[in-house]
Amino acid sequence: MENIYFEIIALGIIVFVVLTANGFIKPNKFIQDNQDIFYRLKEEDYAFLVKAKYGDGLDPDVLFQKRIKNGLVVIVLMLFVFISDLSFVKVIFAFVAGFGMFKLDHVNLKNYYKAHLQQIDSMLPHYLKGLEILIQHYTVPVALGKSISDAPEIFRDGLVDMINKINAGDSTINPYMEFAQTYPVRDSMRMMRLLYRLSLGRQERKQEQLITFSKTISNLQQKAREMRYKARLDKMESKTMSMLVCTGCGSMILLILAVMQMMGGS
Repeated sequence: MENIYFEIIALGIIVFVVLTANGFIKPNKFIQDNQDIFYRLKEEDYAFLVKAKYGDGLDPDVLFQKRIKNGLVVIVLMLFVFISDLSFVKVIFAFVAGFGMFKLDHVNLKNYYKAHLQQIDSMLPHYLKGLEILIQHYTVPVALGKSISDAPEIFRDGLVDMINKINAGDSTINPYMEFAQTYPVRDSMRMMRLLYRLSLGRQERKQEQLITFSKTISNLQQKAREMRYKARLDKMESKTMSMLVCTGCGSMILLILAVMQMMGGS
């Protein structure tokens, strides 16, 4: 009975491959027709990570569909390889391999984000400094709206979402905190709390709160400069150490060759 079951699976794989190769089955259409199922696998931070790496140049949904397609292709290929001796374990292995291929892109995006976190981190103080100037002339929601065009590309979608929620009547701290959670870089939570308090302040207290906001931004800019300097210093130290190791190894090799030559000559 078990052999008949696997033979049916094998036959189905063959039919699927043949129909796909001849264009009767289109993987992209299959994915789109069943996107409600596949999109349950989509990670919450996937769109953010795609924009962090590619900006607005690539559509996260298109890339996600490509991930699904790659995973399905791996599953079909693995099952096709095992078709002559198919078993339950090999079917599970094929699906695990397909899921691994599906997750690989997300893992690579997360690694890229971690590697470039310092660069993304340094964008926030620069953006907030421009926002501070706008707040001196406008209310916080208006200033946020006017800051979008000059904001770093990675922050724009989050800013639009935050402004839309504020304009829709959400006067709580939630829109500000959601922005900070979307971009979890250094001090983003604290800065959004300060921005929220600034939006609530009366006109007579606005200058006092702006001074506090400005001092905090200056501290962030100083930290960003220190981090950039430390990164350059670490890079120089690494290069210096590599040169010393290479020089030491080269000297040792020359010394050993000289000793061997002397021993050979004697």
